[in-house]
Amino acid sequence: MIRFIADRLSRFRRGDSGNASVEFVIIFPVFMMLLLFSIELSVITLRHAMLERGLDLTVRQIRLGYATPPNHPTIKGMVCDFSKLGGNCDTNLRLEMKPVDIRAYTGLDQTADCTDAAQPTKPVRQFAPGQRNQLMLLRACLKYDPMMPRAALGSVLKKDGNGQAAVVSMSAFVQEP
Repeated sequence: MIRFIADRLSRFRRGDSGNASVEFVIIFPVFMMLLLFSIELSVITLRHAMLERGLDLTVRQIRLGYATPPNHPTIKGMVCDFSKLGGNCDTNLRLEMKPVDIRAYTGLDQTADCTDAAQPTKPVRQFAPGQRNQLMLLRACLKYDPMMPRAALGSVLKKDGNGQAAVVSMSAFVQEP
């Protein structure tokens, strides 16, 4: 009986059937994590590029005088229209605009003021349309739901209480006379 068990164990140890399965089981999760990571990163990059584009085109319209006087609802609508972000851009986009003295520069706060659906709404922070020939800083913060919040990149993104992450874009312009 012992000889029979020893013979079976030595035959099992020498056999090489199933080697490909073991390699597949070890490597497949790594490749899937890389694939999910790259998909999530490409969607975040696309969303950020579209927000940058929308903000740049909006600032161009303001500089050329097409959006006068530049008020919050107009600028927010223009950013959403130009960026083609779709969804609920109007509710998830927050703008900050502040006039800046070029001789005593103080920029916007280091942390972007984004919407947080888990908290009550806050009034628009530092949205001052400014005057002609004045340097203006405009920052847009867009909250979004990650595609895969528990996979690869989605799990390490900084999220709010509702599970939303943010992309931030900033631009500066001078209002022409």
